[in-house]
Amino acid sequence: MFTSIPDSMKHLINEVSSFYEEDTKIQSLFKNCFSNTYLTTLKPQKNGTTFVITGDIPAMWLRDSAAQVRPYLVLAEKDMHIANMIEGVINKQMFYITHDPYANAFNETANGERYSEDKTEMSPLIWERKYEVDSLCYPLHLSYLFWKSTGRTSHFNKTFLEGVQKILDVWEIEQNHEQNSNYRFEREDCRPQDTLTHDGKGSPVGYTGMTWSGFRPSDDACEYGYLIPSNMFAVVVLKQLIEINEEILHDKHIADRSRRLAEKIEHGIKEFGIVEHPKYGRIFAYETDGLGNYNLMDDANVPSLLSIPYLGYCTSDDPVYQNTRRFIISSSNPYFYKGKVAEGVGSPHTPEEYIWHISLAIQGITASTEEEKQAILSIFKQTDGNTSFMHEGFHVDDPEQFTREWFSWANAMFSEFILDLNGINVKGSPLESNK
Repeated sequence: MFTSIPDSMKHLINEVSSFYEEDTKIQSLFKNCFSNTYLTTLKPQKNGTTFVITGDIPAMWLRDSAAQVRPYLVLAEKDMHIANMIEGVINKQMFYITHDPYANAFNETANGERYSEDKTEMSPLIWERKYEVDSLCYPLHLSYLFWKSTGRTSHFNKTFLEGVQKILDVWEIEQNHEQNSNYRFEREDCRPQDTLTHDGKGSPVGYTGMTWSGFRPSDDACEYGYLIPSNMFAVVVLKQLIEINEEILHDKHIADRSRRLAEKIEHGIKEFGIVEHPKYGRIFAYETDGLGNYNLMDDANVPSLLSIPYLGYCTSDDPVYQNTRRFIISSSNPYFYKGKVAEGVGSPHTPEEYIWHISLAIQGITASTEEEKQAILSIFKQTDGNTSFMHEGFHVDDPEQFTREWFSWANAMFSEFILDLNGINVKGSPLESNK
């Protein structure tokens, strides 16, 4: 672990503080949250890779680790130390994917530690093996943004190429989950969201062109196997992979597979992922099974439907997105909560009436008006539970009731919201292109 922050981080913290000279609360929140990932979760390895814990859990999630370091890409443009650290994260992620693309979280070493004795194909390196489409999206997305931010291409190495092949293999297999997939996951003596039904295969699905996911970004089981926001994220990273291939890899096989997958998934989203709502019109569903069933909701975890302009699937003024957004930020969404102190999107992963700081950050970043952005900023100031850090979820009436005191992803998302408010964005991201 690092014991002090680098000069580049100090300078950016001071720059942001200067934007809020009269607001010591925001100064304190940004300083603590922006430095949290760096000071408490990064573990440089002897082989040059970087292991990243989530905070209060000692394992490395492919999703969380990418989101945790993403705000540091603005530093990596000029700071070689930060750039080396992030490249180490990417190399570690791709190594894990080559080991098992179905696993979502890994140990620092092959020590056999794990969350639970699940019925699935485990190894000593795997902490948990809940298959999630977004777990494979995030490392590709980080690799692309790192390239755009630094100009480096050294991370597009042999391990990266092998990881890409594994990702494409899995996404193609899981387009026909019922017929082609050997993936199973069962957990005994647990809440229903922690296991898959039908002997570990999940609820039945029909072919749509989309790729199946066992679990959501929350690590909760999907109700229906085609998770729309994760498929949207897959389309984004497949297109980024095509660009990487055109500029650097020059591998026709990868390009052809990526293009074909993106087209089929995109077609599936448009055909099966949009429903006519009696109040909001055409909106995106959260999940579907290709058999006529839909789940109309949104979850705080990213990728979410609320986050798709942030990820780059569509622009924030897209009519279907705008309809969906109105649905999400309303009582029609079963996980939208409104209380005495705050209102926002929560998750079935946490108790009822608990809002997530991650979803608040996404709402603020994707808001089209300054009024909404400032309202979100005000909520942040009132909901840290007097800790000067962000959390997983907090109660709408009492922010001192919260889950996960040490949750680096939430701190990173708050930091990115503050940076975006002040026109500081990661190169190559939709946020930069929207300026």
